Amino acid sequence: MNLIDRMIAPNATRAEVIAGFGAAFAGAAVALLLALLGSLPALPATVVTVIAFDLYGGAVVNATSAAKRHYHRPGRTAGHHLTFVALHLQPFLLAWLVAGFSWSAAVVVYGTTLAGAVAVTLAPAALRRPVAFAATAFGLIPVTGLISVPPELAWFAPLLLIKLLLAHLLPEQATSEPNEGNGPA
Repeated sequence: MNLIDRMIAPNATRAEVIAGFGAAFAGAAVALLLALLGSLPALPATVVTVIAFDLYGGAVVNATSAAKRHYHRPGRTAGHHLTFVALHLQPFLLAWLVAGFSWSAAVVVYGTTLAGAVAVTLAPAALRRPVAFAATAFGLIPVTGLISVPPELAWFAPLLLIKLLLAHLLPEQATSEPNEGNGPA
């Protein structure tokens, strides 16, 4: 497996690679600019830039057909998906390195994301897409309204929810209902 297969997905198209890396580099550049404008010291600014590269790129990459085929291939379970979400420990890294990003904020962001992932993976297949959107929409309340983070990191929690709940956890196509097409539109 080569680097592109690991960072994007096996058999990613050229367009998917360009979209993923384009979003990653653009997001990292914006995050670095915000970190510098927020006067973050060098190490926190660097870490924020790397996290932005991962989240902006990951939100786009996880939405590609290649990533959907890879992450939702036969044999992949809810446990695989929840482990992927649980390994996103960036909120705690930010709490450790960035003044003003509290440990309680990290717990709220991480817990909200993980709870949303559990809700999505427990939902019946035909309801996962609306549950993922509901979990993301309602998850925005605690991560933007109940905690305070430095303004230069206001993008972080919403983007984490988008990357993990909407881009990663949803398969390429929604599972159709048995009576699809027979009811009102």
